[in-house]
Amino acid sequence: MPESVSIVVPAYNEAAHIGRCLESIGAFAAAWDRPVEIIVVDDGSADATAAIVESFPAQGPAVRLLRHERNLGKGAAVRTGFRAAGGEIVLFTDVDLSAPITEAPRLVDPIAAGRYDIVIGSRAIDPSHVKLHQSLFRRAAGRVFNRLVRLTAGLDFHDTQCGFKAFRRTAAAGLFERQRVGGFAFDVELLFLASRSGLRILEVPVEWSHHQDSRVSLVHHTPGMLADLCRIRWHYWRGTYGGLAGGADRDLPATCSQRT
Repeated sequence: MPESVSIVVPAYNEAAHIGRCLESIGAFAAAWDRPVEIIVVDDGSADATAAIVESFPAQGPAVRLLRHERNLGKGAAVRTGFRAAGGEIVLFTDVDLSAPITEAPRLVDPIAAGRYDIVIGSRAIDPSHVKLHQSLFRRAAGRVFNRLVRLTAGLDFHDTQCGFKAFRRTAAAGLFERQRVGGFAFDVELLFLASRSGLRILEVPVEWSHHQDSRVSLVHHTPGMLADLCRIRWHYWRGTYGGLAGGADRDLPATCSQRT
């Protein structure tokens, strides 16, 4: 029997989009040749997000709702969903489905084949997969952030921030337990920990379309994301990531990018 998949959807004040998101995921999962569960983590929403999920028709793949009493950040929401997941492979996606859920096999299949522990979607490897681009300013800011990620975390990836990633649950469980960053830079921390733990990571291009109502604000979130990069290095140097050697850097395991 094919390995099961848990699809985690972090949501904060997403009443306008969560219904359409669940319909798309449900329709895809019903036709997929894998057992699927859908986990929505309501990260302290003040709107009707939770009510819409609770009233979602009970047909097709099971939809579970988990709730934070207050807003803790996207990283914390993904961690909550991962901890509750029962699937052998756990995939998280943004509510807006900027990367359509039909791209899920591109992430899940290499893990199911036993070749990789983590597969991350990328907007930067092959721009031809991008259907609707971000503004020039946002793209320039993304390139600067990626350079800083390479300098501070030593990660040789083209795109750490695409909200479309899959993990073998048993291999990645320790990463989420060590996680310290709750905001939008949590992806960097997870990949940093995974690289330092010797996990096999693949970066693949995925179809992607920018949504104008993206929750990532360059003005409001960039300072926090930059501070989080410093926190990641600080935690590593202090040895607070249990099981990882702090202090002097050591060579990172090879990562892999795939153009298809």
